[in-house]
Amino acid sequence: MNQSIDLTILKSQEFMSSNSIDGWLIYDYRYSNPVMEDTIGHIPNMTRPYWFWIPVDSDPLILSSTVDIERFPQNNINKLSWSSRVEMINVLSKTLGKSKTVAMEYSPNCELPRVSRVDAGTIELVQQAGVTVVSSADLFQYSTQVWSQNDLKSHQKASKLLTKIVHEAFSFIGKNITEDITEFEVAEFIRARFIEENMVITDGPVVATNAHSSDPHYEPDRENCSVIQKSDWVLIDLWSSLSGEGNMAADITWTGYVGDSIPPKNQAVFDIVIGARDCALDYLKNAHQKGRFVKGYEMDKIAREYISKAGYGDYFKHRLGHSIGKEIHSNAVNLDSYETYDTRDIIPGICFSIEPGIYLPEFGVRSEIDVFLSKKGPIPTTEMQTSPVIIDEN
Repeated sequence: MNQSIDLTILKSQEFMSSNSIDGWLIYDYRYSNPVMEDTIGHIPNMTRPYWFWIPVDSDPLILSSTVDIERFPQNNINKLSWSSRVEMINVLSKTLGKSKTVAMEYSPNCELPRVSRVDAGTIELVQQAGVTVVSSADLFQYSTQVWSQNDLKSHQKASKLLTKIVHEAFSFIGKNITEDITEFEVAEFIRARFIEENMVITDGPVVATNAHSSDPHYEPDRENCSVIQKSDWVLIDLWSSLSGEGNMAADITWTGYVGDSIPPKNQAVFDIVIGARDCALDYLKNAHQKGRFVKGYEMDKIAREYISKAGYGDYFKHRLGHSIGKEIHSNAVNLDSYETYDTRDIIPGICFSIEPGIYLPEFGVRSEIDVFLSKKGPIPTTEMQTSPVIIDEN
């Protein structure tokens, strides 16, 4: 993801050539389309709409208002400017020329909201130039979302720290269980550890006991949180990246129990969640060994069917996993046949979470790992929990 503009252009032209696309038209206004930044970098203080045109077999162009044209530092890329809207439409029409099929950040019926960045009116404007607009979903994944080795290393460092910190958090609960420790205080402990390890704090973490763990995105605050007591079920979801520009994030979820013996129902639900997680991962491994790409929705279906057969399908309330990049929820393929229907291929160089969950009224279980698909196959980059943590008083 941290790559040169030249490489992004080369990869996008390679993809378009293989998929009968005449060009990629990236549009942005007031930083509404993160694909633009992933492609040409951050251009500060932009005040007008602008375009980046990458044709399949010729040099790219930046199209911008005369007000903003001097803000672009890319001296090796030709630029065209306009002053009025009429001039903009003429410049756009001439640029598209005889192109027939143009990719944009558009998703038919908004099936993939993460992809659908361009407003309907702008799509209509481009179509008036006589082109067919297709989704750039697979194109921008291939061109901008594949990790370098340095990207992977930064993610692995964050993963190791998160695993270390989640174990410390469970120990912190055990050491303070007789002191009326709260969910919020554990969250504060985790945030303090992030600062000590020079990690980014955005939001979170989730520290949720009992019925609170039935809410996938529960976050405690000082006024609204529970005291953690003996016989409580505890779910911790934490995510972060190393401080510094361009570092990749990591995201994990673990569960534990305050006591010596895990209740049978909690253990049974935990085992089903772990089984669904591992079943999905095995599906990807087997497909890769056969040389077959897996689509995001397939992974979700495999885990969802596993949980449904165990009788808990109605309690799995979210997609199986999300893309991971510099943002926790990034722009590559998601593992989803439920909230959306992600038809993108999981390609080498992509990282994502696998996080099935079952959320009953009295408690919830989620197990979240991160997986990087290398050319040799999928690699879990975070520790895979195999049993609930026993939180001992110590």
